[in-house]
Amino acid sequence: MSDEGRAGDEVTEGERRAVGALEASGIGFVVTRHGPVRSLAEAAAARGVAPADVVKTIVVRRGDDDFLLVLVPGDRTISWPKLRALLGVSRLSMPDAATARDATGYERGTITPFGSLRAWPVVADARVPGRAVSIGAGAHGVAATVDGSQLVRALGATTADVTEPDGG
Repeated sequence: MSDEGRAGDEVTEGERRAVGALEASGIGFVVTRHGPVRSLAEAAAARGVAPADVVKTIVVRRGDDDFLLVLVPGDRTISWPKLRALLGVSRLSMPDAATARDATGYERGTITPFGSLRAWPVVADARVPGRAVSIGAGAHGVAATVDGSQLVRALGATTADVTEPDGG
């Protein structure tokens, strides 16, 4: 692990948890601290990557106290029909911010599959493996660059085409 662009010395509990879980996973990663951003495009620019290389971790609800995490490239959005077909369910939803925080221990904008309060199943879009990607690292303005294939393996993620181009 190494640090780039240290934006301050304050390390949050979320960042400690995420980085600790990344270290425990055994995969290589580089932490980048870039400070506040207002959009995915700003985050990509601050991290020195293309928007497609920023991988969002989206919390999806299957039922009461039943969630999964979906890894979505930054230039894409979840295809609900594809995800429902993969999971064999007729209904999925996105929880509100407080419920997502309760399920993961992370605020929206900081959610990462590493160090979640519970080890929820992970689905990675088929575009995540095979390249370097930047994921959240448990705090606003903090990211970890990892190999997408190692990321999928470390998380035991199901990999499938579950996204479509982002229309916005």
